[in-house]
Amino acid sequence: MALKVGITGGIGSGKSIVTNIFKTLGIPVFDADAAARKVMNEDEILKHNIREFFGDEAYISGVLNRKYIADIVFNDAFKLEKLNAMVHPVTIAMAEAWMQQQNSAYVLKEAAILFESGAAAGLDYVIGVFAPQHLRIQRVIQRDKVSREEVLKRMAKQIDEYMKMKLCDFIITNDEQQLLIPQVLQVHEKLLLLKK
Repeated sequence: MALKVGITGGIGSGKSIVTNIFKTLGIPVFDADAAARKVMNEDEILKHNIREFFGDEAYISGVLNRKYIADIVFNDAFKLEKLNAMVHPVTIAMAEAWMQQQNSAYVLKEAAILFESGAAAGLDYVIGVFAPQHLRIQRVIQRDKVSREEVLKRMAKQIDEYMKMKLCDFIITNDEQQLLIPQVLQVHEKLLLLKK
C-alpha cells in the first residue's frame, strides 16, 4: 500500500506549483480543495444542508455561489466552522477511498487546511510548503485580485505558518531564492526510501 503523504502550506505559499513538480515525477495527487468544490456542487445532501444554513443565495442555477459564501465565512468564524463541519468529512472520506486505489510508492493529498480540518490524522507524513508572508500576500493579491486586508483576513483563518511548519515532516521553501525542483527531488528520494 502507498504511503499517505499530505502537502500543505498557507494561502499563497505555492502548494500547487510544488504539487505539479511531484506530478511530473509520476506521483498521484488528491486535491482536497478541488474535491471540496466538487462535492459542494454535486452532492445533493450537502447542497441541501448548505442552502438550509446559508440561504437560497448560496447557489445560482445549481452552482455554488463561491463569492457569496466566502464573503460570509471569512467574516464569521462560527459560519466558517459550520461549513467546514459539513464539507470536511465528505472530502476526507473521498481522499481515503482514492488513496486506497493508488499503487505508487506514495500518494499526495494537497490541502491548505490539512491540520485545521483534522485531515492530517490518517497520513504517514506531511510536507510543508513555506513562503515568507510578504510574498504570500503579494501572490494572492495578484492571483485573486483582492485587497491586502482581504488576504490578511483569510490568513487569520489558518494556523500560524511557523506553527504549521513545525508540524510537518519535510519543508520545501518557496521564497523565489531557492530552487524548487532540487528540494522536491530530495523529498521524493527520502519518501521512496521510507517506503522500502
